[in-house]
Amino acid sequence: MRETLRTILDNHSDALSDKQKLKGLLTDYLPDNPQGRNLLMMAYDEDIPAQLQQAGEMSNMDLSRCVKKLENNHGVIGDNARAAVNAWAYALGISVDDEAEAFPAEPDSADDYERSRRSAMLENKVREVFAEMVVLKDPTRSKFFSDLSLPSYMRDWLVMKFSDANGNIDIANVSNYIKRNIPSREDFEEFKFQLISGESVRFLARIRVWVDTKYGKTIFELPDFGGQKSGAGGEVEMNVVGQWKERLLRESENWGIIDLTWEQNFSSSPPKGVIKMIAYNPFCPYTVDLNYYREARAAFTTEEWIDVLISAVDYNPNGYDSEKQKLYFIRRLLPFLERRVNIIELAPKGTGKSYVYEKISKRGWLIAGGTVSRASLIYDNAKKMGGLITRFDYVAFDEIQTMTFAQPSQIQTALKHYMEFGEIKGFDAQLAADAGIVVLGNIDADRFSTGVNMVESINPIFRESATLDRFHGIIPGWEIPRLNRSLVANGWAINTEYFAEVLHKLRGELIYATIVDSCLEVPEKADQRDMTAVKRLCSAFVKLLFPHAASKDDIPKNEFIKYCLEPAMEMRGAIKKQLRIVDPGEFNMPGKRDMPEIVYKVN
Repeated sequence: MRETLRTILDNHSDALSDKQKLKGLLTDYLPDNPQGRNLLMMAYDEDIPAQLQQAGEMSNMDLSRCVKKLENNHGVIGDNARAAVNAWAYALGISVDDEAEAFPAEPDSADDYERSRRSAMLENKVREVFAEMVVLKDPTRSKFFSDLSLPSYMRDWLVMKFSDANGNIDIANVSNYIKRNIPSREDFEEFKFQLISGESVRFLARIRVWVDTKYGKTIFELPDFGGQKSGAGGEVEMNVVGQWKERLLRESENWGIIDLTWEQNFSSSPPKGVIKMIAYNPFCPYTVDLNYYREARAAFTTEEWIDVLISAVDYNPNGYDSEKQKLYFIRRLLPFLERRVNIIELAPKGTGKSYVYEKISKRGWLIAGGTVSRASLIYDNAKKMGGLITRFDYVAFDEIQTMTFAQPSQIQTALKHYMEFGEIKGFDAQLAADAGIVVLGNIDADRFSTGVNMVESINPIFRESATLDRFHGIIPGWEIPRLNRSLVANGWAINTEYFAEVLHKLRGELIYATIVDSCLEVPEKADQRDMTAVKRLCSAFVKLLFPHAASKDDIPKNEFIKYCLEPAMEMRGAIKKQLRIVDPGEFNMPGKRDMPEIVYKVN
């Protein structure tokens, strides 16, 4: 990259004084390196080239000052900031003590060059086909956004809002917007003081809403500020509920601009104060048109589409060694787009499984450690309201080997019933739900095989054979590479928020189950749970990889077998193997031992 920059400056002496010309030349000379272009332009915007020319040579102290500018003003991580400064120094013929090369380096081999060329072509295609639904995902901004603790879907919206056509983002404007509109947890005490002083407050927040039938009120809470237990909640005015009930009451959580006031209720003795939500405006930067998405998918090959999916959820497809690794990774997305898909992923630490289930979609919920109660998970009899399973598309249990459950036998019984029938039962209620159950566990290298007892160390609630049999498949997480820099999304990709909403919308599409039925030949005496698992997984794979399909004929036979049927059979087959190991008396016998012979239906 620094050689290229030197070439530009040698051949175009006026580039340093003309920002637009410099930007255009960088695009021409570095078409496959958007991250490098951004780094160089960020340094330019901070007048670092001018400072270098004025200094004549750079000491470590001078270098550190320039690096700090990029870190503080643009959120660039240290190595990348230093690389950008060094690239400018080299191009200007100025010596520095530090010899770090700019990241990412230019391709070192023909294979690297070809991979980079294909990646650039695919990025251009994604930008052309998805138009306004794309965003530049740049690792140099990762530290800035990670420090804000914002989920990916909120991050991508901010990037789209404050970046130009080339993906360059004004960090200062983003920071100011966040300070004005997205307060931190520490700010809420100040808000409460403003409220009791008679002022109203307005800000962007994540909210949950439910109806309290005992008192005839609609209640809200703000989970990012501690919820009801921390005083971050109250009542929603009836006119607000009436106007936005489709969004507030039908969805598990929402982001929106809210207006809050405080008033005292003198009907109680002594009078009690209550926070009231008097206005709400949903955070909805766009609408999701599934037909548009389906038509867009038809423009890509299946190989290209796999890479599009991976980059949409913040990973870099070029960081994987094989298509096999990519296919294992995208199995994590199945609960996002198919109702009641129950899966287990067992893997060593550091493969990024928690990130996918926590940060990608606001429609899912990750429980990370602690104690889980029946009321919070299944149904709260005191509040007469459903638990997490009734409010989200999936509930994932992280670090399951260390998690504890209050009244575990009750939870296990309730979960088994729910996983079988999709029903939540309370003492006085029965609710339908469609959340998938996802279990995430860390295992040691000696258990990286479905032929050994992999579930021995996970919580007893899930390793008991009757519960285990209700899971549809196992993801062999040890086949997915450990998270590293090369796996971080780097380039133009589908906006994560938009993509997550598409997956949510696909959950309600019934045509894909019909397509799967037309593709499968199932033996008459096939075990019902095996058949349900394979069909449900196949339907999820079709939604993920072939959303444009309207009939069996729209998916080539070899691709349906490779990308849908075979992985579904493998995933459920892993469950069967574990059942034979943990409960041989029940499952290591004819009729239960082996997977049914489910094949592609020729006619």
